[in-house]
Amino acid sequence: MQKVAVVLKGYPRLSETFIAQEIRALEEAGLNLSLYSLRHPTDPAVHPIHREIEATVSYLPEYLHSEPLRVLRGWWRARRLPGYGAVMRRFLRDLRRDFTINRLRRLGQACVLAAELPESITWLYAHFLHTPASVTRYAALMHNLPWSVSAHAKDIWTTPDWEKKEKLSEAAWAVTCTAAGLSDLAPLAPGRVSLVYHGLDLARFPAPPAQRPGRDGRDPADPVVLLSVGRAVEKKGYDDLLSALASLPEDLHWRFVHIGGGELLAPMKTRAEQLGLAERVTWLGPQPQDSVLSHYRAADLFVLASRVAESGDRDGLPNVLMEAQSQALPCIATEVSGIPELIEPDRTGLLVPPQDPARLAEAIQSLVCSPELRARLGGAGQVRVHSSFTLEQGIGVLLQKFGRVGSARAAL
Repeated sequence: MQKVAVVLKGYPRLSETFIAQEIRALEEAGLNLSLYSLRHPTDPAVHPIHREIEATVSYLPEYLHSEPLRVLRGWWRARRLPGYGAVMRRFLRDLRRDFTINRLRRLGQACVLAAELPESITWLYAHFLHTPASVTRYAALMHNLPWSVSAHAKDIWTTPDWEKKEKLSEAAWAVTCTAAGLSDLAPLAPGRVSLVYHGLDLARFPAPPAQRPGRDGRDPADPVVLLSVGRAVEKKGYDDLLSALASLPEDLHWRFVHIGGGELLAPMKTRAEQLGLAERVTWLGPQPQDSVLSHYRAADLFVLASRVAESGDRDGLPNVLMEAQSQALPCIATEVSGIPELIEPDRTGLLVPPQDPARLAEAIQSLVCSPELRARLGGAGQVRVHSSFTLEQGIGVLLQKFGRVGSARAAL
């Protein structure tokens, strides 16, 4: 049986349900997985699917100074591995081009991973093209093992081209979850990167509510419920969303519910108070999947105002949009990255330009006032997800690629 080491940035994470569902699906298909996380969990809860995953998880030293003896033992063992010299040459070349402490941390984590990797491991697989792929690349080379990578969003847009090109050229194969990401990566390594949408395991999602209330924003006792699920970080555009909400007509009755943590959560709450929105906004913080699902089903519309951050970071194709549409919840989103690959304007949802609160407010108002439009867009969105964004489609591609483990290893 194939034995795959999966290297993750952090595990488990509430914001990465797409990774958890992939891991579980690969297990159910017969792959024997072991998980290696670069960071310890910080979320206060886990999703139900995390409890189903059978793979063991090992945590590498998050900071080298926190486990110095383990790092030293890892280096001592790693230096005897056949590919250690080649790794050091690559590391020094990488360090010259990006002289940061993070480069040293990647090497240290890779030495520990390589030293502690069971002999039964035949393949290494990284989620994210930046730090996890660096650690995976070094550890795989030390053992002369094949490796592959799944690229997503921030890792694509904030990693320099020279680094992406070298990693993609060394990986046995790579996948990415949006056509937008593929258009960036494919020219760097022609023929080596494939498009694999995350998709949803629709068996985990019930049928949508048979009928939603026909709220139209005129009754102050029964306001339209707007929902957004996402971390409070720059690329999610919550400043723009709050500005849009503040510009809605005073006689339009709505309530906004936010689910998620994030470094900007406290400033967001302050901003809502400054805009006079505090009484209309409910901040729920991070929530497990079953709670999130109940809020999809209770809401009237979903809003995500994604934007490109100053660092270049941006969303790929947020799973929350697919999840919302699985419940026939109409979505308003922005024309960023892979989002237009899911939402077809005025057919399966509404799209507005990023960082345009005025246009966002217009879209929100149009859906708040029209339960008929919400029902039409929500129904079409549900059909779109069921037809083109299922987990089975993507897992089938991954299984084909992992099915070539033996021949790929023999060719190295």
